Amino acid sequence: MADYLDFFNIYVMGSLEMFMGFWFFTGFLQKKRKLIYSIIFAALGMSVPAILDLQGILAFLVFILLLMAAGKLLYKADFVSAALYAVVTVEMMALCFGLFNSLSYILFPIVFEKIPRISSFIFAWAGNIFALMSAVLCYRVIQQCCACDGATGRKYIFMILMPALLIFLASEYINENVYGNTITIEKDRLMSGVNPYQMLLMQVLGTVSLFCIMFSYKKLAESFRRNKEAALSELQAHSLGQYVEEAKLRYEKTKSFRHDIKNHITVVKELLQNQKTEAALQYVEGMENLTADLSFPVSTNHPVLDILLGNKLGIAEENRIEVRCSLVVPYPCGISDIDFCIILGNALDNAISACSRISNEKQKYIHVAGKVQGDLLFMEIENSYSGRKMLHSGTGLANIRAAVEKYQGAMEIRTEGEKFVLSLLVIIPQQSDSISRQAG
Repeated sequence: MADYLDFFNIYVMGSLEMFMGFWFFTGFLQKKRKLIYSIIFAALGMSVPAILDLQGILAFLVFILLLMAAGKLLYKADFVSAALYAVVTVEMMALCFGLFNSLSYILFPIVFEKIPRISSFIFAWAGNIFALMSAVLCYRVIQQCCACDGATGRKYIFMILMPALLIFLASEYINENVYGNTITIEKDRLMSGVNPYQMLLMQVLGTVSLFCIMFSYKKLAESFRRNKEAALSELQAHSLGQYVEEAKLRYEKTKSFRHDIKNHITVVKELLQNQKTEAALQYVEGMENLTADLSFPVSTNHPVLDILLGNKLGIAEENRIEVRCSLVVPYPCGISDIDFCIILGNALDNAISACSRISNEKQKYIHVAGKVQGDLLFMEIENSYSGRKMLHSGTGLANIRAAVEKYQGAMEIRTEGEKFVLSLLVIIPQQSDSISRQAG
């Protein structure tokens, strides 16, 4: 019976610990799980400590290092995120088995007195399974409630990693030095030299502390993300305000030029009648320079969008990206200038960024199209991209979606081969709403 129990504790439970640890570690990193990787890791995790003849804290440290290596090599995770979640994975497993050890010290004397022959069997099998299931439950709680995006939380990882590592080392010291393989029962049904209730309290506090640490980590990461988004939004609002002011300035200049055009024509006519051809040509050249300042490289019938699209598509052309625009929008429009700039500004920034990641020998293009049908405005921004999987999230797309939904519209993203398409549908408000929005 002892041989079967040893085999179960060492090999069966050990393999399950390695398998489940790697499975949830992959989930913490927000990577796609693969069964074959978990099986290979379980075999490797059992073999390396056995070959090196490691036990206790050293064996758990090897477990952590193997998880970090797998996260870095297999999933290309950044080092600090892999380190944090490796420590959390191993620490939670150790704490759950530590809780089982503490409960065993309390319950074993009672069970041993009543059923001494099978008490060892019960604690070896049922107890270990209970500890493993407790670890799985804790992993699920951390994954659902405490995990966060590593990109936003990386700023605080070292702040969180140190106390988590300290709790892990403390719990392992307790498991290795307080608990042992031999159980001695005193006459009062307590274990020799150990207060199991104090040990149980320490293990519970360690588990609760780990949950608090991970929850704090998530809140810090969310706070950092919100502050970053607020700063970007403030910067974006400032830039969009400049687009609006520039568009208004050009519009006023155009009105002024139209007002003075008769005077310009009179001057040229007088110069030609007096046979001052050279002076007339110089005057016309001056007028040509003046009109160049008033013209827009893109014509959408909307002065603010002309400025915005001219600026963004000009940047694209400088980066050797083919551009084409067939967007026509009425002016004034029921959609505010700021919201228009948020939608198209973010969309074109994303398109330019996607094209910049394509190798130079491939075609790079951005096509903007849109038209109004009744009270509906359809817009579509199509661009080339690398074909790799893209995350349909982030501050830019989130701002676009928020602006579109403000007008009861909808946003759709689709990829076709190496083509990325952003489709937008916006309901144009009535004219009364338009006036108030433009004023705002």
